[in-house]
Amino acid sequence: MANTYTQIYIHVVFAVEGRQNLIPLEHNAELQKYITGIISSQNHKLIAINNLPDHLHLLIGLRPDASLSDLVRDIKAFSAKFINERRWVAGRFFWQEGFGAFSHARSQLDTVIRYIQNQPKHHQKKSFRDEYIELLKKFEVDYDQRYIFKKIAG
Repeated sequence: MANTYTQIYIHVVFAVEGRQNLIPLEHNAELQKYITGIISSQNHKLIAINNLPDHLHLLIGLRPDASLSDLVRDIKAFSAKFINERRWVAGRFFWQEGFGAFSHARSQLDTVIRYIQNQPKHHQKKSFRDEYIELLKKFEVDYDQRYIFKKIAG
């Protein structure tokens, strides 16, 4: 795409199916490295990544000719397969359907990076559900409470 110059920064957030605490902390580095490979293999730039046992945050520099939905679909599909092949969880691992995506200006990147890096500290005070709803409200994203999180029956 000659003569195309962009600066597209997207903060992506998605949850483990049913918001279950399934991602073992001892595997965070390996999972994050794997996801970094997925993103870079599609020629996007991973700026920040962090996860807790029940969700994941990414800050991505997105190519202008790519679909964010396709990228997130690939990240979720390939990383779920990776987790399942390594048998990190009992049963099957799935990411929850859907995701949140929030755009940022270059001037906001340091703040977003710190926010993503400080997730464990942040969640000592606030649940992921509350954090997610706060992001949706802050960015004035219309949402329906019934569809934000699918709970596991039982």
